[in-house]
Amino acid sequence: MDFARFERQLDLVAREQRWRTLEANRGPQGPLIRIGDEALLNFCSNDYLGLANHPRLVEALAEGAQRYGVGSGAAALLSGHGEAHEAMAHDLAASTGRDRALIFSSGYLANLGIFSGLVGREDRVISDELNHASLIDGVRLSRAENLRYRHADTGSLEASLAQDHPGQTWVVTDGLFSMDGDLAPLMQISALADRHGAGLICDDAHGFGVLGEGAGTLAELRLGQKDVPLLVVTFGKALGTAGAAVIGPHLLIENLLQRARTFIFDTAPSPALMHAARTALHLLMGPESPRPKLMANICHFKQCLMQVGLPQAPGDTPIQPMLVGDGERALEVAAGLRKRGLYVRAIRPPTVPAGTARLRVCLSAAHDTSQIEQLVEGLNAHHSAFLPAP
Repeated sequence: MDFARFERQLDLVAREQRWRTLEANRGPQGPLIRIGDEALLNFCSNDYLGLANHPRLVEALAEGAQRYGVGSGAAALLSGHGEAHEAMAHDLAASTGRDRALIFSSGYLANLGIFSGLVGREDRVISDELNHASLIDGVRLSRAENLRYRHADTGSLEASLAQDHPGQTWVVTDGLFSMDGDLAPLMQISALADRHGAGLICDDAHGFGVLGEGAGTLAELRLGQKDVPLLVVTFGKALGTAGAAVIGPHLLIENLLQRARTFIFDTAPSPALMHAARTALHLLMGPESPRPKLMANICHFKQCLMQVGLPQAPGDTPIQPMLVGDGERALEVAAGLRKRGLYVRAIRPPTVPAGTARLRVCLSAAHDTSQIEQLVEGLNAHHSAFLPAP
């Protein structure tokens, strides 16, 4: 084996300021976390509703383990699919107004499964250029013709759709984009896909549970199953657990059950975890939902930024990027914030395009107003580092 090759690869990563490190959180996920000996205010978590350590979910996980055990023990099509998976799938379909849901172990596997189960090499996929890596990888594995359109640019999408192609065309987009916090123009995308006879897939990992009274970006925009046939949701963000589902028409979901390799050959998720995820779904859809607190926190953060003259991201979502541009400078700002007890990780290429390194500020319903004000005070100490919002 040529070990020198791998040393050269790591040297290049370091020289390009793309080195990444794992840091172990010594306690539960929440607004305050402990890494080593540091107690830090956490502003880089996708736990948007603060459910990852919610007492109701902790209790539900223990209850699920008592009832169903810990592991599923097998793939879903063997003996791994249980009552908890069935109940979660039913409630997801009902809450999103769709026919049927199929449970996967993660959003990444759900997206790979869609392309292995539904898309052939004779097809064409047209994707937003800022889609999540799991969608990009799924398209590559399908070996379909792969076209990309400029981010959220329906004119660019329409130009691609107008090109003749003999196979099935699919349009693929995130709902709420994970690095910019903006929404896809799904009403226009849906109309274009319908006009050109294309299938439409929306990965709403970051919008589900947050927007549309909890039902996600499509509900926020009043788009149903006919408008956007396939919806991907994940449980590891707003639901505070882990797992994912693809939700849509009976015919397409049955095709996935029969053909999606990441469903057929993967061990089913823990039934105890599905019981906890279903508890989270009921909580966020019910009268005690933390969503209003999250929306109030987003509003307060943006008001605080305005008061000190810091740039604001255009979207009113939990993802509030603060653009820096240069990767090394973004690391310096993140280090300065950490000295103040603020945990905000720098996001650099290749996760984001060159020249758009940033701090990806993530807000949660679990934050209080004083914690948000501490964050803005820390950001303001690096006022000159931030670029105007796009």
